[in-house]
Amino acid sequence: MLHSPHQPLRVAAVPPQRIPAREDEAGPWHAEAVCRRDEAGLFFAPSKEPTAARLSREEAAKRVCARCPVMVECREHALLQPEPYGVWGGLTAAERRVVLARRRRREVELRKAATAERIAKAG
Repeated sequence: MLHSPHQPLRVAAVPPQRIPAREDEAGPWHAEAVCRRDEAGLFFAPSKEPTAARLSREEAAKRVCARCPVMVECREHALLQPEPYGVWGGLTAAERRVVLARRRRREVELRKAATAERIAKAG
């Protein structure tokens, strides 16, 4: 069943165990997160969510992320963990997988370039 624009979008609550616990000198970065207020349910999919409803929910979550003062910290947290579910730092789980794959490829390229440079200097 597709989500009708006239029906309210049902979303799941944020699982408490997924809320990051890292702190630094300024306090926990996530304390300033906009999603910790009333939109928290936008960031995690309910079970058996139809594709159209998922896309709509994810876009709404990304709009919340776009105005968040800790979006970059949130995104890096999700990439370093890596967080397997939800929208974090304006990226879906699939988008984070793409970013991680690009980072891995870039690291491999940099290592190859460094090795080639060492060989050229030694030779």
